[in-house]
Amino acid sequence: MTRRLLIAGNWKMNGLLQQARKLGEELASLFKEEKSPSFDMLVCPPFTALSAVQEALKDSGILLGGQDCHFKESGAHTGDISPVMLKDVGCDAVILGHSERRQDHGETSALVREKATAAHKEGLLTVICVGETEAQRDAGETLSVVGEQVRDSLPEESSANNTVIAYEPVWAIGTGKVASVQDVAEVHAFIRSEIEKVLGKENAEKMRILYGGSVKPSNAKELLSLEDVDGALVGGASLKSDDFWAIAKSQD
Repeated sequence: MTRRLLIAGNWKMNGLLQQARKLGEELASLFKEEKSPSFDMLVCPPFTALSAVQEALKDSGILLGGQDCHFKESGAHTGDISPVMLKDVGCDAVILGHSERRQDHGETSALVREKATAAHKEGLLTVICVGETEAQRDAGETLSVVGEQVRDSLPEESSANNTVIAYEPVWAIGTGKVASVQDVAEVHAFIRSEIEKVLGKENAEKMRILYGGSVKPSNAKELLSLEDVDGALVGGASLKSDDFWAIAKSQD
């Protein structure tokens, strides 16, 4: 089955308004010039830049996403952003369960699932991240860790229409290390089999699984050509329009 590639950029805690607006405008211009893009594109700026980037992307076809959300619609949750607020500012999607949230903020798969349920309710596409640490990898626990995260993070109402899985080995994020092609192929195929257990064969066949972890123009073609890799969740390289665009166009 042919699944449409999704090239997603996680800007993390980078970009003041002027920089974010400029990057958004550059990507919008490139995407508009593409007659019939063979891929979808998503950018996820910091909360403070969402409005500026939303304006820059207007009518370009590029999707806008938040980097996290709370599971409540509103209330006494200082510093948090609800799915309703993301929708209100023009977001189409949200990243959930990124390893930096799981590690730095102690987020569990149960919490990710709760957040995803709330995001789905507002019509947001959820990009649910899973991945093992270097210690878990060295201990031979990659598949058991990733499998548990997939099963425990996916709400029952998840489908290929409202959910994307991103496999990001923690040890490869921002380190320059990249999982071997064989490892990526094995884990992505395993993730698809776990999705089938939870959501059935049709959703498993249609759901996009992205790879993340030091993706750059020099390795994108090889990674994105793998059967069960349906796009990329890009960190550092998404902060430069030329690099991000080169990754998106690597299959052409």
